[in-house]
Amino acid sequence: MTGALPLADRFQALADPTRLRILALLRQMELSVGELAQILGQSQPRVSRHLKILADAEVLDRRKEGSWVFLTLGDAERVAPLFALIDQWADEDTARWFATDAARTEGIRAERAEAANRYFSGHAEIWDQIRSLHAAESEVEQAIDGALGKRPLGRLVDVGTGTGRMIELFGPRASQAIGIDRSSEMLRLARVKLEAAGIASSLRQGDMYALPLADQTADNIIIHQVLHYAHSPAKAVAEAARVLAPGGTLLVVDFAAHEREELRERDAHIRLGFEEDVMNGWFAAAGLEVDQVRHLEGGELTVTIWRGVKAAEKERRAA
Repeated sequence: MTGALPLADRFQALADPTRLRILALLRQMELSVGELAQILGQSQPRVSRHLKILADAEVLDRRKEGSWVFLTLGDAERVAPLFALIDQWADEDTARWFATDAARTEGIRAERAEAANRYFSGHAEIWDQIRSLHAAESEVEQAIDGALGKRPLGRLVDVGTGTGRMIELFGPRASQAIGIDRSSEMLRLARVKLEAAGIASSLRQGDMYALPLADQTADNIIIHQVLHYAHSPAKAVAEAARVLAPGGTLLVVDFAAHEREELRERDAHIRLGFEEDVMNGWFAAAGLEVDQVRHLEGGELTVTIWRGVKAAEKERRAA
C-alpha cells in the first residue's frame, strides 16, 4: 500500500474479477486456499497472490489450521459497506458469475460432509462408551442453557469446540460465535455441522493456554468437557478470564472427581475429574466469582457445571 492514499489502494485491491469472486465466495462460507483454487479453476500459487492483496487491504483474514490455510472475511463493520456497494452495483453478468461460483461450493460442502462421516464412524464407539457413563447429553445441555440464562450472549467463545455442538446450540443467541480448537480435523468437522445448520461462526485453530483473542473481548466463554485433557487447568481458566470482558461469564462443564482410571489409559484423560473446591480456587485466582455450581448425577460419572462472573471494572478497583 502507498502512504499517500490508502483508500485508493483498497479500491485497487478490489479492481480484479478473481478477487471480487473470492470475496463473494467467502461471503458464502469459510474456504481453504485449495478449495478456492478448485472452485475458481486456478492454481494455488495464483490464488494465494490474490489472497495476499486482499489481506493487505484488510478485507479478509487468513488462519492456519495444520497444513491448511483458511480464509474468512474481515471485520463485519469494514466489509458490510463494501458488500452493500457490490449488491447495489452488480450487473447481470457479475451476478451470474457469483451464482455459478456459489453453486460450486456445494461440491466442497459434500466433500467436507463425507470426510466428517468417515471420522464419526471411526470414533463413534469411543464416544458412545464415555456418554454411557454419565447423565444424558440432553440433560447436560439443558443445564448449560439454564446456566447461561435467557439472554443475548453477545460475543460467545467456545474453547475446545470439537464438533461445534455448543455453537450449534447457543450461537444463534450470540452476536458473534467463535470456536477454538487445537485440532484442524475437529475444526473441519465443526465447519461442516455449523454450515449445514446455517449457523454463522468463526472457527480458529488455537490453544486453550494462549487463546487467539485480545483482552476483554468475550462476553461469554464455554469450556465444555475439555479441562480433563489439560496439563494445567488453572492456566486455562486464567487465560479464559483474560479474554472475558468485565461482567462476562465463564462456564466450565466437566466431570466431578472420579476414579475411572481406564479413561486416563484408554481415552487420554489427564485429569480424573475435579473437586469442587479446587475448581472454585482456580476461578478465584483468575478474578472470577463462582456464583453457581450444579452437579448432574445419573451415571457412574457426575457432570458438574461451574459458572463464574468477572467483576466489573468499578468493583475490581474497589477490591
